[in-house]
Amino acid sequence: MSALNRRGFLRGALATSALLMATRSGSLAATLSPQRHFAPVKVARNRIIREVVGLRPYRPEGFVVSAERVGEKLLVHNYGHGGAGITLSWGTASLAVDLLSVPGAIATGSRHSAARRKPRHFAVLGSGVNGLSTARLLQRRFQDGPGTVTIYAKDLPPETTSNIAGGFWSPTSVYDPEAVSAKFNEQFRIACRISNRAFQSLVGPEYGVRWIETFELIRNEVNLTRELAGGNDLYPGGEVHRDPEHYFGYNFVRQYNTMLIEPPVYLNSLLRDFYIAGGKLVVKEFRSREELKRLPEPVIFNCTGLGARALFGDQQLEPVRGQLEVLLPQPEIDYCYLTSGYMFPRRDGIILGGTFDHGDWSLAPNPEQTNGILEMHAEVMKGLK
Repeated sequence: MSALNRRGFLRGALATSALLMATRSGSLAATLSPQRHFAPVKVARNRIIREVVGLRPYRPEGFVVSAERVGEKLLVHNYGHGGAGITLSWGTASLAVDLLSVPGAIATGSRHSAARRKPRHFAVLGSGVNGLSTARLLQRRFQDGPGTVTIYAKDLPPETTSNIAGGFWSPTSVYDPEAVSAKFNEQFRIACRISNRAFQSLVGPEYGVRWIETFELIRNEVNLTRELAGGNDLYPGGEVHRDPEHYFGYNFVRQYNTMLIEPPVYLNSLLRDFYIAGGKLVVKEFRSREELKRLPEPVIFNCTGLGARALFGDQQLEPVRGQLEVLLPQPEIDYCYLTSGYMFPRRDGIILGGTFDHGDWSLAPNPEQTNGILEMHAEVMKGLK
């Protein structure tokens, strides 16, 4: 063998040895791991299957979980969740039901000892996600045969505001950070963690809940250090990408996992569970607090959402209008992204959103917003290689 051939052989052997060592150490896997493939969302006007508009019940001071007396009744409030009604539902329902354990809270005010016994019948106002979640928790903790919990509601699924939600688990658009109290911040933190854990136990097709990779598309590097709503530890699998060629054309992309809830599936399952547990539902609209005094149940949970503004005079409560464009389903889309808008892939369609209009009561789709939403998401897709 010539000297030249020997040198070539040695170089090849050394390279092979290095390759084997890298493979064993795992560094090769990191070096040669395939790039994440993103199937493109087909953003086109002729793929729109429906446009929906919902009104979020927003309070600058955050949601209300509190108790008060209405005559002989105990009234427990659980409303005002802004853009996170589904996300926070199990958390605030738990906080609201916990108020019954406060000493003396569930005494009806009567002097008779029998009236001070724990009530076994409860009324829940509203059949959206917070009404249903509260009703289910009451059944779990106080079930005493059929009829323990009665829901009174003007609208039933699928006609509730909750049915229109995107269903992305993230407690955002809930409050104004400059307006909330320390007490609220603590309630918010607890509610986030309770609700996150509750939804984890419901993951699967029966409830329409699944984990999904999410990509936050960021222009300013400073935003990479911002804590995610509720705490970074609620979003496993966090990574940061600085690779615009492979990540939507953005210089900075924050990746993490969260849950996606499909409201049509989820709300129907909650309603089914409520009925199976002996729940009763009455279609009824209340127009004044005085009507509540005539209910047979000694404890009433107010989960009326935006309806609490008129029924209970909460002038802090305001509508925040959101418009969604829903495209034909694309089963190959296995990720969410967030930018100035958002994209959530559900079995019933690709959800495109990005509007947040304070004080707007209109439920009619706005053609200008339709154009803006489509243009924004089409631009995002241009960044895919």
